[in-house]
Amino acid sequence: MTSPTYENVHNQFKLNGFHLTREDLCRVAYSFIKEGEEFEKPVGDFLLDWFDSKSYIEMETSGTTGAPKTISVSKQAMVDSALATGDFFELQPGNKALQCLPVKYVAGKMMLVRAMILGLDIEFVAPSSHPMRNNEIDFDFVAMVPLQAQNSIAELKKVKKLIVGGAAVNKTLEKQLMKLSTEVYETYGMTETITHIAARKLGEKAFTVLPHITISYDDRSCLVIHAPKISDEVIITNDIVELVNENQFIFLGRIDNVINSGGIKLIPEQIENKLMSKIQQRFFIASKPDNELGEKLILVIEGDKVEFDHSIYEDLDKYEKPKEILFIPKFKETTTGKIMRKETLV
Repeated sequence: MTSPTYENVHNQFKLNGFHLTREDLCRVAYSFIKEGEEFEKPVGDFLLDWFDSKSYIEMETSGTTGAPKTISVSKQAMVDSALATGDFFELQPGNKALQCLPVKYVAGKMMLVRAMILGLDIEFVAPSSHPMRNNEIDFDFVAMVPLQAQNSIAELKKVKKLIVGGAAVNKTLEKQLMKLSTEVYETYGMTETITHIAARKLGEKAFTVLPHITISYDDRSCLVIHAPKISDEVIITNDIVELVNENQFIFLGRIDNVINSGGIKLIPEQIENKLMSKIQQRFFIASKPDNELGEKLILVIEGDKVEFDHSIYEDLDKYEKPKEILFIPKFKETTTGKIMRKETLV
């Protein structure tokens, strides 16, 4: 059996209920660009890029592994990524999928590629913070960012499998999602890995990598990804991990966020997890320069100033307790809802 290529469209692929061939999709693409709604124009652009004579697509990186830049991504690598997702989540031709992510970014592009390669029946809606509002359809597979998942709790009973990515799933949202009958996974990935290379079923601690991917870590304890079908080069991340085995890892935090306070290295994400159930507003752990400690640990909270009892720190170790609380009216964030820590503090 020959492996699918980017030149083929699965014979069971449907877009908004219509069977479409490669030729049909090119016609649809022109129509989207000329007469489509604002969210449909990037779909048209992507389809024309996908079916042109080049073997690659140009994409902007998110800056996870360094400064944001434009990279060329092999179309066949995108196909292989789609096949790995299909295997991992046991997707079948004819499964109903929802596309509610902007196609400008890799996650939105890959939902469309998965549909064309795996033969999914994909429904397009305008990307919004409430993607399932007024929805009457049952879906087998949906991808969302955390804010969309948060706003769709009531409607998610109509979804069998949901993947959530683009930003971390906080403990409060995780508890809400685990009460549903929906199978929900947090994904791990970046543009360089063509969206996710691993997923964690909510309730489990470790991420499990997709087929044909192995992992290790470097001398900084940061994750190193070996994905020969997706990238010719080994991908070195800035994510501190604990390796369970060559297929599983526990995400601890970003090395860029590590705080050295009086010679003690502190990982903000681990402290944030301990505080998650104690603070209702959005918050993060950061630091300020300090003459004595080098860096002083601070707690940054979004919204108006409120008084906190020191009991919120009861689960923290001695060195993990913030020395100061800073209130900021509105956090700066990425389009996927990820808090931009450094920019917020400027």
